[in-house]
Amino acid sequence: MACSNDGVVTLNGAGATFPYPLYSKWIEEYRAVAPGVRINYQSIGSGAGVRQIVARTVDFGATDVPAEPDETRDASGPLVEIPAAVGSVVLSYNLPGLTAPLKLTPALIAAIYLGAITRWNDPALAAVNPGVALPEQAIGVVFRTDGSGTTALFTRYLTLTSSEWSARVGAGKSLRWPVGIGAKGNEGVTGVLQATPGSIGYTELAYATQNRLALAAVANRGGHFVLPSVESAAAAAAAMPASDSLKLSLETAPGEAAYPLSAYTYLLLYADNPDARRGEALAEFVWWAVHDGQRLTRPLDYAPLPPSVVSTVETRLRALKAGGRPALAH
Repeated sequence: MACSNDGVVTLNGAGATFPYPLYSKWIEEYRAVAPGVRINYQSIGSGAGVRQIVARTVDFGATDVPAEPDETRDASGPLVEIPAAVGSVVLSYNLPGLTAPLKLTPALIAAIYLGAITRWNDPALAAVNPGVALPEQAIGVVFRTDGSGTTALFTRYLTLTSSEWSARVGAGKSLRWPVGIGAKGNEGVTGVLQATPGSIGYTELAYATQNRLALAAVANRGGHFVLPSVESAAAAAAAMPASDSLKLSLETAPGEAAYPLSAYTYLLLYADNPDARRGEALAEFVWWAVHDGQRLTRPLDYAPLPPSVVSTVETRLRALKAGGRPALAH
């Protein structure tokens, strides 16, 4: 979090693993746009990202759910949350020989993670997947052990769609899981899924597709089974109006094509960075990311921000300060 003697500005960020593939590409591409800016990003989980920006050990944090007031009460100034892109939490599974995509309803997902459904050939699963030869095999549930925005998104979805889950477990970045095996990061969950036949876990779409994991189709608000994809995430984002608060939830997005586990991911930065050079450099990078950087979202399995959200973000970015002055010159 410093300026070197050769005039290069170094920005450090940390947080969510959910957008890590995209942020890595952004940082790589931005070197050609602003050669005098170096950006480092640590993929350590949303909870740690919020803690680090509050402690000012990084220039920006990253989180997959808006930070709660109790998480930011110790911040040394007002924090601003900027939606960066739209991603998808996916249910991936390791069932060799299964050719058709597995279909899951919210009730089935909750039952599996509550330990009420323990075998793949359970009648409730078979009823939703007619004609699919489900194996007589134990289900290996996989969950995140670190403070995770992906976990918060997944459990928020279960809390909204399952009264039993809401009553027994609830939502959060980290919690006490009824059953299963824990792994750290989306990378860790992906690794366990690859190594464990019969397993099921939640991860981000980019991690699943890059590692060729099977993807479940999930029933949305209208009862339509939708596979996670860039298109179905974009459909969910387009169906929900932008909010001035930029705290946006897509789980209940209407429409046949909307994937219900779509979600925005956020950058978290101070409204007034006391270091003018770093504050200006950070504001310019984020402006680039929500404009030119959006062309890199689709190739990496993320959906771009809807135009209405970009417009609201522009207003928020123009209000940023750096050393008490406007951080952006445009």
